Amino acid sequence: MRSLIIPILFLFMPLAEIAAFIFVGREIGVGMTLLLVLASIIAGAVLLRIQGFGVLRKIQQASQTGTDPGRQLVHGVMIVVAAFLLIIPGFISDIIGLLLFIPAVRDLGWSLIKNRLTIVTTGMAAGPRGFSRGPAAGQDTGHRAGPNVIDLDDDEFSRTYGRGRTDPNERDRLK
Repeated sequence: MRSLIIPILFLFMPLAEIAAFIFVGREIGVGMTLLLVLASIIAGAVLLRIQGFGVLRKIQQASQTGTDPGRQLVHGVMIVVAAFLLIIPGFISDIIGLLLFIPAVRDLGWSLIKNRLTIVTTGMAAGPRGFSRGPAAGQDTGHRAGPNVIDLDDDEFSRTYGRGRTDPNERDRLK
């Protein structure tokens, strides 16, 4: 049953948007309805620019201080989704988009999904003080990879493909 929710939502959402257009158009007129749609497109672009730069700044600060940037990344994704919902025509999607621009609503969304996400960082090691560049405390600095990875330099590696040929496409090359 849970897997049917999204297809049903995609089926009924356009119908609900059309019904909202008809209702609003009947109440305030076609010209004002079109102006509202245009205003929501402009608001989506402006809010994405303003709040998007703010979230990017917070992500950069979290990376520089060594804290987990997961919350800020999810907020950034929610802002992009909110702007997209404002830019596409429709009053119901505009309401959802405007709600996603409110930081308290984004925090509520983060609290609902944070236990379902796994944040993977590369080039950083988790230590007792959070995330930091370089190896974690207690790790051997001579090895750059985990126990399941063999790390070879260029001079320690060569590739041969049967009968001593070094490249499987060697016979196809022009000399």
